[in-house]
Amino acid sequence: MRHVRLLVAASLLLWGVQTLAQEVPPTRAQAVSRYQTTAPKGAPNIVIVLLDDVGFGASSTFGGPVATPALDALAREGLRYNRFHTTAICSPTRASLLTGRNPHATGIGAVENSVDARPGYSGFHTSDTATIAEVLRQRGYSTAAFGKWHQTPDWELSQSGPFDRWPTGEGFERFYGFQGGETDQFDPTLFDGTTPVMRPSGTGYHLTEDLAAKATEWLRTQHAVTPDRPALLYFAPGGTHAPLQPPAGWADTYKGKFDQGWDKLREESFARQKRLGVIPANTVLTPRDAQIPAWSTLTTEQKRFASRTMELYAGFLGHTDAQVGKLVSALKATGEFDNTLFFYIVGDNGASGEGGLLGSASYMGAIQGLRETDAIRLGQLDTLGQAGTYAHFPSGWAWALNTPFQWMKTVASHLGGTRNGMVVSWPRRIEGEGGLRGQFAHVNDIVPTILEATGIAMPAEVNGIAQKPIDGASLVESFASARAPERHTTQYFEVMGHRAIYHDGWLASAFHSRLPWAGIDMNNKAFESDVWELYDLRRDFSQARNLAAKEPARLAELKALFMRQAAANQVLPLANITVPDRSKLPSLAGKRTSITYHTGAAAIPETSLPGTFNRSWSATAAVEVGLDARGVVAALGGSSAGWAIHLDPERRPVATYRLFNLKTVTLRGSAPLAPGRHELRLTFAYDGPGFAKGGALSLAVDGATVGSGELPASPPALYTIDESFDVGMDRGSPVGAYPADALPGYAFTGGTIDAVTIAIN
Repeated sequence: MRHVRLLVAASLLLWGVQTLAQEVPPTRAQAVSRYQTTAPKGAPNIVIVLLDDVGFGASSTFGGPVATPALDALAREGLRYNRFHTTAICSPTRASLLTGRNPHATGIGAVENSVDARPGYSGFHTSDTATIAEVLRQRGYSTAAFGKWHQTPDWELSQSGPFDRWPTGEGFERFYGFQGGETDQFDPTLFDGTTPVMRPSGTGYHLTEDLAAKATEWLRTQHAVTPDRPALLYFAPGGTHAPLQPPAGWADTYKGKFDQGWDKLREESFARQKRLGVIPANTVLTPRDAQIPAWSTLTTEQKRFASRTMELYAGFLGHTDAQVGKLVSALKATGEFDNTLFFYIVGDNGASGEGGLLGSASYMGAIQGLRETDAIRLGQLDTLGQAGTYAHFPSGWAWALNTPFQWMKTVASHLGGTRNGMVVSWPRRIEGEGGLRGQFAHVNDIVPTILEATGIAMPAEVNGIAQKPIDGASLVESFASARAPERHTTQYFEVMGHRAIYHDGWLASAFHSRLPWAGIDMNNKAFESDVWELYDLRRDFSQARNLAAKEPARLAELKALFMRQAAANQVLPLANITVPDRSKLPSLAGKRTSITYHTGAAAIPETSLPGTFNRSWSATAAVEVGLDARGVVAALGGSSAGWAIHLDPERRPVATYRLFNLKTVTLRGSAPLAPGRHELRLTFAYDGPGFAKGGALSLAVDGATVGSGELPASPPALYTIDESFDVGMDRGSPVGAYPADALPGYAFTGGTIDAVTIAIN
């Protein structure tokens, strides 16, 4: 028997040696030729730029008030598309853009704070809708994403993973950016690949500049190291999503330029659009909704605040456009621009009205119902846009920036939510430089356009998974002619119950109930009571003339078509948006009422902690303090809202709680901690029952209270949508007022943090 085992072992060894000889080529040249997939000969580089919350009528290229010279220059060398559509909100647009499918078909029909158990609203790509990055990576492209991702579900955002739905798991070999829907531009919550990192040190930092620098560096490196390997670059900066934070000086360029107000600005933009020819001469300017105040009804103080926030927005957009210009310059410097298919999509939805009817100096609290007074807003006028601020403009500006259309972001029933400008450049293939294209197009058309341009077929399977069909249609035919036939003839839209269906030039629209500025005040109603409208977009560019009463039969056909499309794309059942029931979704916290974390715990999402909102809670830290101990023990949130426990340079314990811009409570022990072991406890005693009530805040050291204060309210649902919980540092924007000479994140030094326990009562 022993001889048999030896014979089998020898046979296996021989087989292994032979296999190894077969699988490992003897030379590098043979290895490259055999194992490195080569892209089709002459395949272009692909650059996709996607801005955030920019309306159709914002950029100068499409008649808006904000100078966008990089976009203008690209349009002169390429083509403008004036009937390009997004989904009306960020995450679904990005899912559709990257996969070529309809958003609900990918599983991302909503943003992360309104996902639920329905398959079309799960908050993540299913594996049968692979991204264009994964497809091109497997066909010889280098791939990278810089900026906003917003495609990974909350419960997979911690350092426990899994990471297959992070950018580097979805086909991008390089990722540098942020995961949430927004981030602070001066102190962002950054990831390099899947690793949480602090922003580069030094003064004068701005995230968009950092993203552009990293992206151009990547492009140059790819060209130098693998010049025969084309590149796919996805560049998605945070501009112009709130918080409105342009670098110093950019907003001042527009000082006083918006004092005329949104009603007049809309008229000015409309006239420019006609002069430029980006809208037809017979276009009608749609009226302001009665719920948006007329500029003339605002007080002098309200106008001052509104004007300044619009200046911030304009500066933010102009600065973002300048960073995109750096990508173009880098491509031209390496001689790669002529064979680069460059998509510059000017917004993932219409301009955002989420700042409220009067705007906000700290909008994340306002959208949760924690309203600001005029005095609070005006009191921060001189610091708006700077580090530590979280401003957003009034909804009237969003309406004006979506000229000539009705409504704005989130309203998928109307073009103000779904119509965005797009510029496409490809000098080697596009004919008629500076031309205008009016074919109906959708964000899901980008993937099939790339596939046709590169000569790569969409595989039936990706990584062994059968793939859903592509929903978009290629735009390549339109590159050569403005008269190319319209290939995309049917498209549904749905966000938060607002819905529409486009078919052969007609659009049926049903505004549901949620107002863009309503926040968590959903005001939901029965879907059966929604009133459908009908528009002939072939003759009515701006969706201004409702023909529902004149064409009831056509409207009925389109409503039936919407239901068929909705059923086929996982849109059904329609459901009103409410405060999400987290019990029906995966959760890292589960039903635990207490979780203990240790040194090294970082980038943990709020939703992964025990649910501390609308109830009493405590955070207890066990620390060992040395003579030079200082730094953050634990922190949740950022400069907008959150709390932190830290030791100041004199070893005194400090707790800071930021309630947006309504109140900041700082509790400070009077004496330094003696060297040795201590327990620090921050306690919040809630004044409930009910939502968003205030309560008593206290800080105790070794069981003895050293400071206390009162909060008039508390967040009902979240502090931020991008910051995290961290032990031993404050990652992202700072909660506390830390020393100027502090280490990044005011990292804890001079001692050890044994444990931090968060518990709910």
